[in-house]
Amino acid sequence: MGGCLSKPKPVEVKVELTLLEKEKETDAMSPNGKVSPFSDCRPNGAPGHCSDDDTSVMLRPYHKPRDYVEASVCHVKDLENGQMREVDLGSGRALLIKEHGEFCAIGHKCPHYGAPLVKGVLSKGHIRCPWHGACFNIATGDIEDFPGLDSLPTFQVRVEKDKVIIRANKQALQSQRRTKSMSRCSAVINSSTGFSHILIIGAGPAGLVCGETLRQEGFTDRIVMCTMDKHLPYDRPKLSKSLESTAEQLRLRSMDFFQAHDIELLTEKEVVSVDVRTKTVTFQDGLKMEYRKLLIATGSRPKPLNYKGKDVENVFYLRTPEDANSIARLANNKNAVIVGTSFVGMEVAAALTDKAHSVSVIGIEAIPFRKSLGEKVGKAIMKMFETNRVKFYMQNEVSEMRGHHGQLKEVVLKSGKVLRADVCVIGTGSGPATAFLKQSGIHMDSKGFIPVTKTLQTNADGVFAGGDVVTFPLSARSNKKVNVSHWQMAHVHGRVAALNMMGTTTEIKTVPYFWTAMFGKSIRYAGYGEGFDDVIIQGDLDELKFVAFYTKSEEVIAVASMNYDPIVSRVAEVFGSGKTIKKRDVETLTRLGKTGDMSWLIDKGTQ
Repeated sequence: MGGCLSKPKPVEVKVELTLLEKEKETDAMSPNGKVSPFSDCRPNGAPGHCSDDDTSVMLRPYHKPRDYVEASVCHVKDLENGQMREVDLGSGRALLIKEHGEFCAIGHKCPHYGAPLVKGVLSKGHIRCPWHGACFNIATGDIEDFPGLDSLPTFQVRVEKDKVIIRANKQALQSQRRTKSMSRCSAVINSSTGFSHILIIGAGPAGLVCGETLRQEGFTDRIVMCTMDKHLPYDRPKLSKSLESTAEQLRLRSMDFFQAHDIELLTEKEVVSVDVRTKTVTFQDGLKMEYRKLLIATGSRPKPLNYKGKDVENVFYLRTPEDANSIARLANNKNAVIVGTSFVGMEVAAALTDKAHSVSVIGIEAIPFRKSLGEKVGKAIMKMFETNRVKFYMQNEVSEMRGHHGQLKEVVLKSGKVLRADVCVIGTGSGPATAFLKQSGIHMDSKGFIPVTKTLQTNADGVFAGGDVVTFPLSARSNKKVNVSHWQMAHVHGRVAALNMMGTTTEIKTVPYFWTAMFGKSIRYAGYGEGFDDVIIQGDLDELKFVAFYTKSEEVIAVASMNYDPIVSRVAEVFGSGKTIKKRDVETLTRLGKTGDMSWLIDKGTQ
């Protein structure tokens, strides 16, 4: 399969091209790697599994040689099985991998945020990103778990006179990413037609991945995706970390992309009702659209905060790039107040410290992140913020926002404390954006979440839901219905929903993976830690170099780390294989002082 070679082959160009044709045929018949969360899916087809390198050679056998680079990168014995090496081809770098006696060469950077994959986790035919947990098949380069939209390019490898030689397309070496081939809509559709075979409500990661997956899997009927936002889909997690970024800079796909793949995107289009009996959606402007299959992926909305002075300006719930830009501008050399110690609120506080004159954080709890990361980790993070001039007012709430000429000037706490404030950001949590479904016939729980099956189906025929709005059965927690509002999980939901829409029964098989970034430091987190009863810390919290294992009874249910990559991805691999990690094993390693030692995790755990 593309990019792998187990036996030495002749060097002649003619043989090389024949090999590529053979690889294309094999690829067209074979599914994704066995360990993929979607390994039971039908294949995308040969074009979707070929790298830019392979495709260009196969379609243009007389392609100009100068578009390619070929280099001897190492001796055949330089790599043992299970080893990786980043190699330089002159025009760019590639990741060389040896597994089961076979060499593979793929892009060396994760297409999501550019993480060096050589520092990732290689396991059973795929590599997991050390930063955010995305997985890629090492033979095809295909993305198999998220976050991210694009796959990796693959490059030809051959062995000649004990030398490992890579031949690669220069453009693919530079881009380090590959978008899977997609079908187009074959039906003749008038854009004003009030019917779509697939209607997607929401253009976040669940909606976007759903639309792309449908086209990757050969769906050729109409797809309409609508969003209340005026922008094209963008990288929302960056809003709270990079406040000055514009919508254009955060954009995930261009309008040209949607047009090229016949995914109709309707912006500033709010759905006000859904009728599952007639399979009709009604928009705020009066437009009605019928559907055959529907995905609800509307995300979350901030929980409103009750206080006196709601008419005062410069108080924000961070929702859009314009909100983020305004917060950064208003905070410049001024006083900023953050209400709430959610991840979003704390990320905004961290981002403002080098802009604002003062940054104050108000929280109900005594310690930030105590419920999610534990008291010890929470205290260490709080100390990091205080070192960076952030002032905390914990176990407190807002009573009033006071203004002068309509502009915010003071935040009054229930304790009586008055804080100077020129801008305020409220980050006190969110809830599912599902109010428009109240009379739809779609079941929701008391909190407004939509319960779905492992295939993302709701109680209504042809209606699927994913992302922040759902509770779904998590296999790692004995199929308990949970809500996981992670960027990564929404991607997974989009793909699973799309495959099931097309009749390919596919269940959710992934490990929740989350990250946050503050002051240039990242916390990575894998698993589902709700209800943990103990935290085992390895490393040094004061130095902000640690691993935290969250346990329930005698089992590890989640892990978090700072400055110990790729241990969280390694643990995610163990969880993903269906194995468990025992609390006693972690305690033993902790006593021995083997912090960050991952060798014990290899083939660790019990089924």
